[in-house]
Formats: sequence, C-alpha cells, structure tokens
Amino acid sequence: MDTERIQQLFDRQRCRAGEIARLPVADRRARLRRLRAAIVRRQAAILEAIHADLGRPAFESETAEFHHVLQEIDHAIRHVGRWARGRRVRAPLLLAGTTSRLLIEPRGTVLILAPWNYPFGLIVNPLVAAIAAGNCAVVKPSEKAPATAALLAEMLGEVFEEGEVAVVQGGPDVAAQLLELPFDHFFFTGSTRVGRLVMAAAARHLATVTLELGGKTPAVVDASADVARAAERIVWGKLFNAGQTCVAPDFVLVHEAVHDRFLEAVGAAVARFYGNDADARRRSPDFGRIVDDEHLERLTTLVSESVAQGAKVPVGGEWDAASRYFAPTVLSGVTPEMRIMREEIFGPVLPVLAWRDLREAQRLARRNGKPLASYIFTRDRRVADALVHGIPAGGTLINHTLLHYVSSELPFGGVGASGMGSYHGHHGFLAMSHVRPVVRQHGPALSAVMYPPFRGRLHALVRRAIPWLR
Repeated sequence: MDTERIQQLFDRQRCRAGEIARLPVADRRARLRRLRAAIVRRQAAILEAIHADLGRPAFESETAEFHHVLQEIDHAIRHVGRWARGRRVRAPLLLAGTTSRLLIEPRGTVLILAPWNYPFGLIVNPLVAAIAAGNCAVVKPSEKAPATAALLAEMLGEVFEEGEVAVVQGGPDVAAQLLELPFDHFFFTGSTRVGRLVMAAAARHLATVTLELGGKTPAVVDASADVARAAERIVWGKLFNAGQTCVAPDFVLVHEAVHDRFLEAVGAAVARFYGNDADARRRSPDFGRIVDDEHLERLTTLVSESVAQGAKVPVGGEWDAASRYFAPTVLSGVTPEMRIMREEIFGPVLPVLAWRDLREAQRLARRNGKPLASYIFTRDRRVADALVHGIPAGGTLINHTLLHYVSSELPFGGVGASGMGSYHGHHGFLAMSHVRPVVRQHGPALSAVMYPPFRGRLHALVRRAIPWLR
C-alpha cells in the first residue's frame, strides 16, 4: 500500500474518532458481536490459513487463537458497560464542597502491529480492547503470515468501515510509514529490537504505547518437584507452535539432584507426544513447522555452535530445510556463555542447565534481564516464594507453563526488556483508554483560604490546619 493511501486511511479515522468516541456502549457491543459472528463463520478458513502459514496443528490454533479470541470478545461484551462507566471517588477535606469522578475516554486512533507466530489472535485480541474502549484502529498483520493476513483483510473489511477499522498489508517499509503517523496509541507485539523503534516513534508523537516483547523465559525445577510432571508440562509449553511462542520456556534450570531424571523424563514426554523415533516425529501431524528459511537457519546455527562448544544432544537435533522441519531438541551440558543462552531461541530447542543452590538459580535466571514469563516447579512453598521474588518477570506460573495467557482476568505483559503495559480483559480496555479526573465545585470553596497574600493570622492557622485536611 502506497504512502498516499495510508495517509488517507489515517485521516479518515482521525475524522471519525470523535464521533465514534461519543457513541453509546451499546454500539461498541454491536461492533464486537458483528466481529464475533464473522469469526465464527470463518472458523475453518482461519485454521486453514494459520496452517498454510505455520504448519500448525488445527487443535493448537483452535485453543491458542480461535477460542481465546472468542473468549476475549465475550468477556468484553459482558463487562464493557461497567468498564466504561464513570465513577465517583472520595474527595479530601481540602476539596470540601466538590464532587470528584473519573471519566473513561477512548484514546482516539490506535495502531496495532502484530507478529507472525500467532497471526490471527495477536491482531484480534488487542483489536477487541480497542473497540471496547471506543477507538478507531489500523492493524498491520505480519507479512510472514500472508494467508492469515489476507483473511484478516477480507474479514475485517466486511465487518467494519475503513473509518473504524482498517487493515494495511505490507512489509517493514509499510510498518515504517505507519510509525510516522501521529496515532494516539501504539500497540506492538514482537522483538525487543523492533519494540525500541516503535517506542521511539511513539515518543516523537508523544503517544502512549503498549509493547509485548519477549526475552529468555526460564523454567526452574527444584529438587522437590514432581519431575515427570514438570518435564511433561515444560515439553508441552516449549513445543507448542514448534517453540515459536513468546512465553515458551526458553531454557530450564534443574537442580543437580534431579538433573539426569529430568532429562530422561523430557525424552519420554517428547516420545509420548510426537513419536518414539526421529522418523515418527517428522511425520507427526501434531508438530508444527518453522515459519521461514531464515529462522530455520538461525536455529541450526545456534545448535551447531553449541555442540561445537561442548553441548550434548540427548533428544532430537535433526532438521529438514525443504519442509522447514526442526525436530524437538534437548541440549545438555550447556554453559551460560554460549550464544544459545544469550539470545531468545524462539524454536523447539530446549537447553538444560544444572544448579546447586537457589542463589545460583536466581542468578542464572536473571542473567538476560527481565523475561516475559517465568516458570517454577517445586512442592516447597518457601522455594516457590524465594524464586517468585528472586526472578522478576512479566508473569509467573508455579507448576505449569503458558496457562496465564488464556485468562481474561489476568493482565498479560512484560517488564523492562520484555515489554511495558499489559492487556487482556479489563487491562486491555484500560490500555486503550484515558482515565480523566473531573472535579466540580459546588458553592463556596474551602480552597479560598489558600489565596495570597500568604501572611497574617489566617494563613498561620491554615498552615497548621492543612495536615488535617488531607
């Protein structure tokens, strides 16, 4: 799409934003219902498009994107009336004779830039929040998921006028053009590197921003953990979508007392999920593919470098360039200095490191900054508390992986290098809203005692009284 056309879309939404902001909440519900109906009608097409882009099993797409999107829509429809309603708040004595309330307003125009790994859900979920909050939105799907991008353009074009919601397709050059426009809010999901560019653009426009990034999410397995269950849940979380998930366990820190048992349990879980040997896993209909040749080459390089530096491959290690298949792979004997422990893997490769005491585990987990998530496996509450407080993260699960993402009641977001801001449910609504305080003075104002000149007996009394007026 050329620059002139993009500017026209933006100008149209800028003109409509005030009108849409003033529409009643019932109109927002109606728009969400239209969106929901369009999604339900296209269930098969959505799953087929995602499979064409990622080779992902239909069941994974149903749970991670299709049904989760419907859950977000249903949650917003049920609660948006309460979320959007202004409310009275208590005023301090100094504001005696006033009433204070909070007015919830849309931000105006929102830009949503989505990644390729969940190409449907990571467009529609933030869009639901934008619509519920009364905004206009321009969405840009990832060019690395062209089938899903085309479906989104057709579907959203049917449901919305371009002055409300518009889809812009294209590559990095189109994204750069969009970032030059003064949107009121920027919502980006993707890499930390690109997140910095989005934040710089938002700063130029003095706009608000939500960044959902990534990082090296650790899983920590304590000696008290149920090792077999921990291995099963870590393998599931790691290999969902062939490891191309921002909250997938990036590496595992295992207490040395259960290290060998854990490796055996991981191998057993991989065999149970995807097949007993390399050929069976390659043929498994339940395991996805790497998105493109560039990412496949990156993974092969990371594994080859690690092996050359002394790592072992107890599970997997095979790949096929023609089908972009990379086998479920486990690395042992990994050291913190290896490149695979300094970069986000974003693929089906699981490094495993041993630790002796909690301080060492915390230090290794914090080595790469604050991750988007952390996973703790233990049956000792004191160990759980120590690791929760000792490993800052966007979100934390104890004795499982991934599940916090699916709750509309929980904020989902990062901290530091893994992002800023959060969304899902009410948290997404607030991210797309401005909460404006409105104070109304009724009659005489007690604040008159603070008018100048600031001298005399009256102000001496006021100075002594102010601490009691808070």
